[in-house]
Amino acid sequence: MKYKEGQSAVILLEDGTHYWGKAAGLIGTTTGEIAFNTGMTGYQEIFTDPSYFGQILLMTTSHIGNYGIHDEEVESESVKISGLVCKKFSQIFSRVASDESIQAYFERQNLVGISDVDTRALVRHVRDKGAMNAIISSEILDLEELKAKLAKVPSMEGLELSSKVCTKEVFEFGDPNSDFKVSVIDFGVKTNILRCLSERGCYLKVFPMDASAQEITSWNPDGIMLSNGPGDPSAMNASVKLIQDLLEINIPMFGICLGHQLLSIAAGLTTYKMHNGHRGINHPILNIATGKCEITSQNHGFVVDRKVAEQRDDIEITHVHLNDDTLAGIRLKNKNAFSVQYHPESSAGPHDSRYLFDDFVEMIRSVKHQTIEA
Repeated sequence: MKYKEGQSAVILLEDGTHYWGKAAGLIGTTTGEIAFNTGMTGYQEIFTDPSYFGQILLMTTSHIGNYGIHDEEVESESVKISGLVCKKFSQIFSRVASDESIQAYFERQNLVGISDVDTRALVRHVRDKGAMNAIISSEILDLEELKAKLAKVPSMEGLELSSKVCTKEVFEFGDPNSDFKVSVIDFGVKTNILRCLSERGCYLKVFPMDASAQEITSWNPDGIMLSNGPGDPSAMNASVKLIQDLLEINIPMFGICLGHQLLSIAAGLTTYKMHNGHRGINHPILNIATGKCEITSQNHGFVVDRKVAEQRDDIEITHVHLNDDTLAGIRLKNKNAFSVQYHPESSAGPHDSRYLFDDFVEMIRSVKHQTIEA
């Protein structure tokens, strides 16, 4: 069905709550777990973040699409969200550098959305009731039919989704003449993670999540990066075993978001599903070592259990989320490994946490120097 401006659409949540609005993007039907993001800029980077795979994204900022679409401002090769909910879906864009409108982009990417929804009311509902599955349709407006379709959608809890977005083939990124080599395990890596490492003198080889420890280390890397990604970390036993094998070798290791959760489980910690998660570019994080607050970009619905971590003498809690005191970063005291729950590579910002890439490179440099001396 071809898009027609002003065409009706509806979003239905699994608790029966529904909102009427107007069609945005492709005319069709889509499902996923609804999640809200509080970022006021960077919608294109958010849409293409693989960590959002399987989620219907609810944007809290009023205008989406007003600065158009720029082909270079992406975090992966395609849109990864399952659908979009917003207040105003602007087909008029003002930025000269933009390549196309958001409507044209969504049609090209086969993405279904809904606009002209009371997003403030919907965000408050999700905030209070918690994350849940939802369905958007601009082709089916019968609520009973939509309820039947929604009932078949699996819960995000227990889902392994990284295999649906990670690379299937090994590829290289950066300058081969760089000072250091880093193996990146792709659970749904954002392109800007690769850029941040490359800018700091690292040549990267990106491996599929099902690569073996032997394959990853046969390149003789100086460091290992555990990327972000979607889904429930507790459903990824093979990835946890892989990380445990790599920890035995004790190559410097840095984990971000899902990579942080997997490293934590590999170290004997546990994770749990949050009530509604952390998603946005304005989350305050306390760096315990410096006592300073960092404003960070976040996108996660699962978190490492802080109480379990506090009982471990071999694990240092390095960062804490100031809104709810959840664990946001750890360091393994007996290994060359650390990780954070948030996104230091966030683009266009904030950049408060970019120093973590510097810390990783410094760890690599230090370990490599010690090896040479030995």
